[in-house]
Amino acid sequence: MNIEHAYTAKILDAFHQISQVPRPSKKEEKIVAWLMNWASEQGFEARTDDALNVLIKVPASSGYEDSQTLVLQGHMDMVCEKAKGFDHDFDKDPIELIFTDDGWLTANQTTLGADNGIAIAMAMVAATDKCVEHPPLELLFTTDEETGLTGAVSLQAGFIQGKQLLNIDSEDEGVFTVGCAGGEDARLKLPFTADEDLPSHSAFRLVTGGMAGGHSGIDIIEGRANAIKLLFRGIHLIGQAMDVRISTVTGGSARNAIPRDAEAVLLIPSSGVATARSIVAELEQKAKSEYAKTDPNLTVELVTINGNHKASSADTTQRAVDTVFAYPHGVAEMSKDIEGLVETSNNMATVNIENGKMVILSNQRSSNMDSLALLCERILSVARLAGAEGQTSGGYPSWKPNMDSQLLARCLEVYRARFGKEPVVEAIHAGLECGIIGSKYDGMDMISFGPTIKNPHSPEEKIEVDSIGKTWDFMVALFESYK
Repeated sequence: MNIEHAYTAKILDAFHQISQVPRPSKKEEKIVAWLMNWASEQGFEARTDDALNVLIKVPASSGYEDSQTLVLQGHMDMVCEKAKGFDHDFDKDPIELIFTDDGWLTANQTTLGADNGIAIAMAMVAATDKCVEHPPLELLFTTDEETGLTGAVSLQAGFIQGKQLLNIDSEDEGVFTVGCAGGEDARLKLPFTADEDLPSHSAFRLVTGGMAGGHSGIDIIEGRANAIKLLFRGIHLIGQAMDVRISTVTGGSARNAIPRDAEAVLLIPSSGVATARSIVAELEQKAKSEYAKTDPNLTVELVTINGNHKASSADTTQRAVDTVFAYPHGVAEMSKDIEGLVETSNNMATVNIENGKMVILSNQRSSNMDSLALLCERILSVARLAGAEGQTSGGYPSWKPNMDSQLLARCLEVYRARFGKEPVVEAIHAGLECGIIGSKYDGMDMISFGPTIKNPHSPEEKIEVDSIGKTWDFMVALFESYK
């Protein structure tokens, strides 16, 4: 691909280097070591904290020594999703980058990791290119943003000194994000044992797949299919016609990704196999029609398998189905203040059998913390009614917009001057670390922006190459405004 913008090429070169270093959430040791070595080679002061957050201090350019310090912030970890059946080990394999003919950068059947590796790459180039003039910079790279924002939660007083922060973790060029949702996880554990022999039944795998998935905050408004919900819809329909039992079940892969695939091993009466196949075929056609615009590649299959498989009891199977049916998923409430903004939602993210329990993990989001608490209580009520254990954890605050922000006013002025048009100012239904950082550092003025990224948290993740240069041009012009 021919890249005309010189700095886009430099940023993508840095991003390629980052993409060679494994960085799953909670396993950031390799990228931390790589960044600390890079900082040492550049002669920058750098340190980490107990959560492995990295802080790199970059001296001001000549003429900017008296300017206030700017914090450039992003997270090191990435969501690790891959196409079903694709052989990739995120703990050791590099991400294979692919340029498309229509101007995007994507990866070979995995998440790209532009969320949020592109922030690190842009900060690296800003810090080292001699032609870029800037105020004193603090490069703050946090850990474990994707599975709980625990790096930001662990930040201690005094770790950063700057009072204006640029979070480079938004996903639409020309958009300034000034507020975000808070969130909390929930986990339900339903007693589940499969120890019955059913000689009159045959074993099958019911598989739901090919769904679009996506970011559980940004994409939840699209109404995309949830593979777990569709799987249990199939089990329910078969169960209405015959004595179906669950042996095992698994689905989803990450708390903040809409489930794309799920499957269950079922025991179906041998005399009812033809009927079961007909039910599944009809369900697939209905689901394809319902989700034609959002999930055109959706599939529902009933596959014969061999071997002896133990079955759960009829009561356990029914309780599992009822629990999944009652468990909320999707948009719960739209904002009454901002048109088109989801206020509260839930992502039913994963289901697995663990130690005699069927475990459901979900992630709730809301810009209204009272609504978030009520949704979590609703899930705990489902747990109690089902006779299951329920608990919530990993809560983090929302980021309330400050329309009187001095940093926002500066960014708007710079953007208008550079591009001759108005940027969009918005709040989003996703978690950004700004909410946590703002709660830890009193008086922190923050804004979030970034190049255009589509389908984050899925193997279809891609970044628009031209938007990288535009984002860079804005950021450099913003630096120059501090002189």
